Amino acid sequence: MNRLDEPSVLLGGETAANALAAERRNRVPQFVRTHTDYYTRQFEHIGNRSGFTPTFNMMAGLLGSIWFGARGLWNWAVMFLIIEVVGFVQIARGLFGDLAAGARERVASIENTLELRRQQLASAIESGSDKIAVYERTVKSLEDNIGGIRLEAQAMEEQGVWIALSGLVVLFLVKLVQALVANTALERRFSDWLSDPTVRHGMPTRDSVLAAIFVVVILVTAMLHYSFPGSIALLSEFPTLPSIRLTAISVVEGFFSFAVLHGEVLFDAITRGIRLLLDTLELVFVQTPWIVIASFIILLTWLSAGVSTAIFSGAFLAYMGLLGFWDKAMTTLALLGTAACLSIIIGIPLGMFAARRPRFYSAIQPIMDFMQTMPAFVFMIPVIAFFGTGKPAAVVTTMIFGGTPVVRLTVLGLRGVPEHVREAAVSFGASKWYLLTRVDLPLAAPSIRAGINQTIMLSLAMVVVASLIGAKGLGEDVLEALQYANVGQGILAGFAILFCAMILDRIVQGARK
Repeated sequence: MNRLDEPSVLLGGETAANALAAERRNRVPQFVRTHTDYYTRQFEHIGNRSGFTPTFNMMAGLLGSIWFGARGLWNWAVMFLIIEVVGFVQIARGLFGDLAAGARERVASIENTLELRRQQLASAIESGSDKIAVYERTVKSLEDNIGGIRLEAQAMEEQGVWIALSGLVVLFLVKLVQALVANTALERRFSDWLSDPTVRHGMPTRDSVLAAIFVVVILVTAMLHYSFPGSIALLSEFPTLPSIRLTAISVVEGFFSFAVLHGEVLFDAITRGIRLLLDTLELVFVQTPWIVIASFIILLTWLSAGVSTAIFSGAFLAYMGLLGFWDKAMTTLALLGTAACLSIIIGIPLGMFAARRPRFYSAIQPIMDFMQTMPAFVFMIPVIAFFGTGKPAAVVTTMIFGGTPVVRLTVLGLRGVPEHVREAAVSFGASKWYLLTRVDLPLAAPSIRAGINQTIMLSLAMVVVASLIGAKGLGEDVLEALQYANVGQGILAGFAILFCAMILDRIVQGARK
């Protein structure tokens, strides 16, 4: 480029920057809607500097969380509202609150006990009992306690002014911070709005009213509750109707009674299927000579994750064998294998079906959320009602807890297949089956194997819980250790469970890598 052209290039760049700045400046009134000149100057001042630029917004400082909520900055509004509540509550407690109410309640309770002990002392003196000295010491101790609590109550009442001052300091500081950060937060939202017009802008009346009502309700409720505890019962206890709870219990019990009565054939068939697979795996793991099983596991670990991991697997197996955990460990692996195999057989096809059907996946997501978040001891109740106690019920419980990751990660892996790869395969005449087996599944395989790994690990985590409903294995030793405070047995059995998990994890993860 000729040096004579450089000034014109610089001038052109400067002109473009000035045009962008002018356009940005002209769009500020459309965004803020109120006090446009003020915000135009502040946004220009903030935009010309890098990093945080403190400015002072008096309205934001005065209105606080209401201003931030009205402007759509709810993340700031909620954070500041929590601090404001602390400040206002401290002020209200210090000026109007009954700080010694708790101490007086304790004094009243002790006085009732003291009156009883005085009556016992009088009766002992009258009857010449040998417990007179004991009652005298008790009465003296209670009187001393009452005196100490009264002094404490008096000291708490004298602290009211300092509590109010501390709340005032907190409130002043949060108002100062609100005033300093308001323009910067609003300018960042303005920058987001420039690139995305759907970002809420302006100061709509509806949002302003909503923010004001929300903040006032929270502040007033908190101040009344903490300043005058117990004065308004509605603030302390949620209003309940026992009849609703009893009706709900009856409905739930009626549903399960109906399901058990009319689904006996189905549940018996499921139990027989689980029992068949479980007996087969127990025959393989438990009845087969330990040398065969140990050699097979070590070989599989070596092929999957390498020599060093195989050596560690051999050491783990030796630990379980030498400490007498071999049979129970194999029983645990059979139980785990049954639950994991069924979860994988059901989960992968279900994930493949849901991956290309968003509505179906949206419908089963709440069910999977329920399966993962509901405590195991809760869904054990209907499982026992349907399948009774024993190993089949333990398998079903383990499947409920550990079966969802393989579905979720199968969906995630298949949805993560690049569309241009699928389009290229279709353009070359690939059928749906070929597209699934030769394109989608190979590319989604790492995610699917991760889901299988997570299902196995979560299933193993249910070993101890499953022992509560009749499952044998290592979980039984841990449960006995908990019942009889046998620390040594519990720790050793826990390590055996850990080593089983590590062996399975290295096999699956090694194959994935």
